Amino acid sequence: MNELLIIGLAGFATGISTVLFGFGGGFVVVPFVYQLLLQQPLLAAQAMHTAVATSTAVMIFNAGWASYQNWRAGKLNTDILLPLIGFIALGAVMGSWLAGVMSDIWVRRLFMFYMVVTIADCLLRKGFISRTAPRRLSRLTVSAGGTVIGVIAAMLGVGGSVMTVPLLRRHGYAMRDCVSAANPLSLPVAVFGAITYAISGWQQIPVSGYLGFISLRILLLLVVAGFLGILFARRCIPAVPDVWHARVYVLLLCMVLLAIAV
Repeated sequence: MNELLIIGLAGFATGISTVLFGFGGGFVVVPFVYQLLLQQPLLAAQAMHTAVATSTAVMIFNAGWASYQNWRAGKLNTDILLPLIGFIALGAVMGSWLAGVMSDIWVRRLFMFYMVVTIADCLLRKGFISRTAPRRLSRLTVSAGGTVIGVIAAMLGVGGSVMTVPLLRRHGYAMRDCVSAANPLSLPVAVFGAITYAISGWQQIPVSGYLGFISLRILLLLVVAGFLGILFARRCIPAVPDVWHARVYVLLLCMVLLAIAV
């Protein structure tokens, strides 16, 4: 019962973060699922791989639904999405494969290292907390940056929002536009990542109910709870001023880093 409650709360929080910050799953799901699986002897050795893979699958549903809703409301900017999405998809295939061949402890270490770098960058460099004048993304940023985002996002199961939001923010976009773009940009990472984890983790988990590294039971619970969280956020949480939106975004990153480190 406690396990179901923990997963349900994580899923509900993921749904809220999907709407408010573009986090389709990873930054909330990975720490919770990782800690949960560590307590099960048969699954502990692959706890981080399973947490990352299941988080990646969750993003297909959360980011997909949020993207559909934003598309219906006319909130998607194709000038941002179309150049980046192909390169992110390419990087996602590479990142998922790398995660499958890396040891569990190194995936966790890279997750923590990436979080520290991202938080420091948001706090120490100008242009994230306080919005700058809008400017277009260069071709190099779109191609090289999009590919790197796909690799890291798929390898760590974070969907890419933690990179696309700061990237777009530093190019002068409002937080609401960054978040709206983050969900569809997470979809190629989620789709290609989930497929790769299902293949690379085939027969790696010694219990039933898994598709490769993906836990189907945890996935179902997270998707249902996440959908409820999305509905709650859209109907009950008012719009946040831009500067506070950016500050809370960084605060949430700090909380996730603490959770996975401890």
